[in-house]
Order: sequence, then structure tokens, then C-alpha cells
Amino acid sequence: MARVSQEHLEARRRQILEGAARVFARDGFHGASMQDVLRESGLSAGAVYRYFPSKDAMITALATEVLGVVRAAFEPIAAAERPNLPDDIVHALDRVWSTLPYAPALLPHVWTETLRNQELSTVLQEGLGRLLDLWEALLARYQRNGWMRGDVPPRDVARTLLACVQGFLLQRVIFGEADVSILANGLRGLMTLRQPGPTES
Repeated sequence: MARVSQEHLEARRRQILEGAARVFARDGFHGASMQDVLRESGLSAGAVYRYFPSKDAMITALATEVLGVVRAAFEPIAAAERPNLPDDIVHALDRVWSTLPYAPALLPHVWTETLRNQELSTVLQEGLGRLLDLWEALLARYQRNGWMRGDVPPRDVARTLLACVQGFLLQRVIFGEADVSILANGLRGLMTLRQPGPTES
């Protein structure tokens, strides 16, 4: 019975978070009310407040969930024997979108909210920091194996890759839905840039 009860509680929590994510992605955090979340989740105020006392608590829970899924999606890349970074990033993002379809529209709102919500800012800094640690270790291995130039700090490359992903998500909000292959093609092109030879300058 305890197992069923725990599964029931988790299902309710999942129902609330998914409803809140749809509302926040559509209306923004400050444009959405708790009443909107109640209506979207189909639950009573008492049921929702049992899990989350405020919108801020929901926002933090959603950000934590997204960051966990993103990290889990990229962990297999760190164990890969051969590099294929642009396609690896695309495949990982595809896994995130399929698991959390609301994430692309929600994340820009999360970034904005960190300007006023210190707890959320801390969650984001720690979560993205762990993701950067993962990428940095992977890129350092690329350097050791001669797959990437060795005169660039791998942490700098990791932060640049993160900036590309964040920028692509923001472009989806501004320009509308875009196939993630655009990001792969752009990264592939940037990674093959080289210094011009003496006769090419």
C-alpha cells in the first residue's frame, strides 16, 4: 500500500509540474496566476499547495528537473570513445525535448527570473556548473587525444558551447520553432574554421 501511495503522490506532483510548465511557458511566470496553474493541472488549490506553497517553489522545482534531465542526456557523451560533438549535442537535446517538451519555451523565462529570485539563481548556477564540469572533462580528453587544439582552455570551450545552446533556445522563442539540426550545422561549420594560409589572406 505504501508503494502505491508513493506512486500516487509522485503522479500528482508530476501532474502539477506539467500543468505549471505549460502555463509558465505560455504566459511567463508573472503573467500566470496560481489560478491558471490550478485550472491547467485540473486539481484543487488544497492539492496543489500540499506540494508547492508558491509559484516560486514550482519554478525552482521545474528548473531543477530540467537541469537534471539535461545532465543525464549529456552524460553518455562524456563516456564516448570518439568525438562527434555537434551531432552529440543535437542528439542530447532531442532526448531532452522528448522527455520535457515544454523545456525550450520555459527556459528563457527561467533565465529572466534568476534576476529577482536568488534561490533559483543558485539552483541554475549549480546545475549549469555541473554540466560545464562534464563538458570540460570531455573536451580535455579530446585535447589529450589530439582531437581538439590544445592551446584553448577546455572550460572556455564548454562555456561557449553552452552559450550556443542557450542562444539557439532564445532564437526559437523569437523566430519560432526551428529544427535543432540548424544548431548542429552551425557548430560543425564553426569547428572546421581554420586560420588562412599565407596565400589565402
